[in-house]
Amino acid sequence: MAIVYAVVARGTVVLAEFSAVTGNTGAVARRILEKLPAEADARLCFSQDRYIFHILRSDGLSFLCMANDTFGRRIPFSYLEDIHMRFMKNYGKVAHYAPAYAMNDEFSRVLHQQMEFFSSNPSADTLSRVRGEVGEIRTIMVENIEKILERGDRIELLVDKTATMQDSAFHFRKQSKRLRRALWMKNAKLLFVKGIADVLDCAVAVYNYCRLLWRHHSALLQKMSICLAVIQLLPEVFSNGFKGSIVGVSSKELPVNYKLYDDRI
Repeated sequence: MAIVYAVVARGTVVLAEFSAVTGNTGAVARRILEKLPAEADARLCFSQDRYIFHILRSDGLSFLCMANDTFGRRIPFSYLEDIHMRFMKNYGKVAHYAPAYAMNDEFSRVLHQQMEFFSSNPSADTLSRVRGEVGEIRTIMVENIEKILERGDRIELLVDKTATMQDSAFHFRKQSKRLRRALWMKNAKLLFVKGIADVLDCAVAVYNYCRLLWRHHSALLQKMSICLAVIQLLPEVFSNGFKGSIVGVSSKELPVNYKLYDDRI
């Protein structure tokens, strides 16, 4: 994990903190908070060994995180901006008079959750770029921690390397699991899209077949209707034609057998 420690404090009063490593990180962070200059709002960076302490001061509070020196400054400050926004949204002015560790039970989980997100999620860097903080953060000087200490005073940062390695192994396993889940979701989406495409193809084929069948049946029904109409008209046609031929011919013009037949009638 790139960001390994975070704390929210009012002066030297710690309101919430979370550490992903063991050691004296919390004590060093509080010592830094004691020595900070009295500036209203500021962004500061202090280096110690292989780590950099990033500090955001805003609304009378200090938001501090410690990250590996190879992690840069943009993402840690984006993390602090996110923590600042969430903290003020949840607690607001209550933080100005709350006792020590008043928000720790609830907000330490937020510190941890966002710490994992900004340490491992590539979109965190994109978020900071979108916010336009790149140019501003590049101007922040990283000074050695001894600059804020009195002459002769030293702080030795002790971080348990075993805990760091265990945390890295846990982070690697978590990343592998997340990658497998992402690949599975990608394959599932592809199968879903392929299934939808197959269903649409079948639907189009069935529609075209039904349309062709309907046209064929419509033509057949039309022909049958014409045939039925002709059949219905045949008796009337034959009847009118036969009577007309008999009425229009005189008995003298008929043969003998017809005359006899006519006399019988």
